[in-house]
Amino acid sequence: MTKMTKKEIRRAAARYAKYVEWSDEDQCFIGRCPSLFEGGLHGREEASVYREVCETAEEWVGTLLADGTDLPRERSVRDYSGRFLVRIDPAQHQRLALKAQLGGKSLNAWVVDALSKA
Repeated sequence: MTKMTKKEIRRAAARYAKYVEWSDEDQCFIGRCPSLFEGGLHGREEASVYREVCETAEEWVGTLLADGTDLPRERSVRDYSGRFLVRIDPAQHQRLALKAQLGGKSLNAWVVDALSKA
């Protein structure tokens, strides 16, 4: 395998999804790039945490390539259908359906709203 330039490594790392979210539990921002590495980077400023996640992703890509390891497949929106199955207790299913009905929503719309707030 030919050695990649820093620019090529940066371009390869940019294809992986990166997330920065506030953690009430930790009282700081946590940044992650789950397709490349586990765990997260912590910090007080969202932008600086994002920069660190990008830099760490670039380091991981460089390390994997240097070790001769194939890069993980990047995931895109096209990889997701927008549907997933959740198995729950029938009594809980009933409670959630009734909550949705009381709110004037379908169970699906109620779940989408709840997940959007998560």
